[in-house]
Amino acid sequence: MPLRRHVLQAAMVGVGLVLAPRSLQAARLRLRKFATNPFTLGVASGYPTDDGMVLWTRIAPSTDSANELADADFILTYEIATDPNFSRRVQSGTVIAMAADGHSVHLEISGLPAGREFYFRFRAGEHVSPIGRTWTAEAAGSLRSTLRVSVASCQHYEQGYFHAYRDMVSRGSDLIIHLGDYIYEGNTANPIRAHDSNVECKTLADYRRRYAWYRADPLLQEAHAHCPWLVTHDDHELDNDYAGLQAENPTEQSEFAARRAAAYQAYWENMPLPLSAKPQGTDMSLYMSRQFGDLLAIHMLDERQYRSPQACPQPPRRGGTRVIVEQCADWRDPDRTLLGATQEQWLAEQLATSKARWNLLGQGVVFTWIDEDPGPKTLNWNDSWAGYPMARRRMLETISTSGASNPVILGGDIHAFIAGDQRIDPRDPKSPIVTSEFVTSSITSGPPPKKVLEAYNRSDAIGVHYAERDYRGYLRVEVTPERLNAEMIGFASVRESDANATTLAKFVIEDGQRGLQRL
Repeated sequence: MPLRRHVLQAAMVGVGLVLAPRSLQAARLRLRKFATNPFTLGVASGYPTDDGMVLWTRIAPSTDSANELADADFILTYEIATDPNFSRRVQSGTVIAMAADGHSVHLEISGLPAGREFYFRFRAGEHVSPIGRTWTAEAAGSLRSTLRVSVASCQHYEQGYFHAYRDMVSRGSDLIIHLGDYIYEGNTANPIRAHDSNVECKTLADYRRRYAWYRADPLLQEAHAHCPWLVTHDDHELDNDYAGLQAENPTEQSEFAARRAAAYQAYWENMPLPLSAKPQGTDMSLYMSRQFGDLLAIHMLDERQYRSPQACPQPPRRGGTRVIVEQCADWRDPDRTLLGATQEQWLAEQLATSKARWNLLGQGVVFTWIDEDPGPKTLNWNDSWAGYPMARRRMLETISTSGASNPVILGGDIHAFIAGDQRIDPRDPKSPIVTSEFVTSSITSGPPPKKVLEAYNRSDAIGVHYAERDYRGYLRVEVTPERLNAEMIGFASVRESDANATTLAKFVIEDGQRGLQRL
């Protein structure tokens, strides 16, 4: 395929800005000053379409590059080829790494053939980035034979090593989905390996430096370069257990809007997200769908930005706590929402119009309902879907009436593996199964209380097929036209610099059948 140069146009598509010739020359002169390779954070791709994808990098000679880079914008070149030696290039051009965006690049590529594998890299003067592998989705009407998806959540750097990402790469992943808590804004008392600083992130500079610290991890970099990602956030990208514009700590409420704007900006800068997700003040358009031919549609949801405050918190702290439902007047308020009315309507439309054989819903918290109190009272965690029972019911009713083929929910947050079938009435075993959920454990973050998982494993926990808290790890899903196979892959410890993976459980959902089966 002949080389296609997208120089001025690519810069416009990649960052929404074209530098004037004088500024362009100044940026090139600045670029020559890099004494060391500025691609310390690697490369990534994400959000494939049938003719392109987003290509990402962020210029950072070190994890704290603010003074070194100052307010300069830099010109990078990029190359896309069908081989890792770049002997068969199909696109190249220039793009601007802007100071206003933390010197990140979100290059939206188009014009490539559908269903093909590609390799990409960036250049900054004499410096060359690592090589990334990516691909375009199949066109509508095509039915891919297999798509291998790895699902990650909750990766506290200080609590262990990112062994799961090495395993994702070695087993072969076509796509990685991250469901939130990509960074942690706070710190651990006795870290296995320490953060860059012991302060809680609150400013844009804080969050940028924390992301750089995580992105410098070699196993995480390798996974980003290996295949495209889809992402959504949960709470620790900003503040533990926040809800919408409500801070966890009431004494920090007056500064919280500014903190949210900073955290969202840093999140966008460090993820391979399209330009449509670029924050505008405190708002970020993060929910979106991608379809991979006729095989699979993935609907990524945002359960944190638009949610109502958690019901019946324990003052003075807001946020997550266990609530005796019968003692909470607001618990079943129909106006309370996790997704917000606009996103709820959007999801209903996406499901109703999906032509894919399988539909995955990627979101950050546990959907599977259980009563944590074995006695006469009902005890629920108010920060999960259980804490928003009417919103949970609306979600199930939307899925049930949408006509979408083979819907499956993906969840995280709890730092445990869970597999369960979902009924509109979770207390009634005769209520029909609407969908199923697979919850992935954490990459590193510590387990939930033992008594919580005991509740999931009680005989009266309707629809729960599996619950395991003692292993860190990830979920591997293989989607074919005939079935979805799910494998829960765990590590007994992530405290050491090396570890071996164990397959803990396997499940299958057959095409056209509601409910999962354990293998």
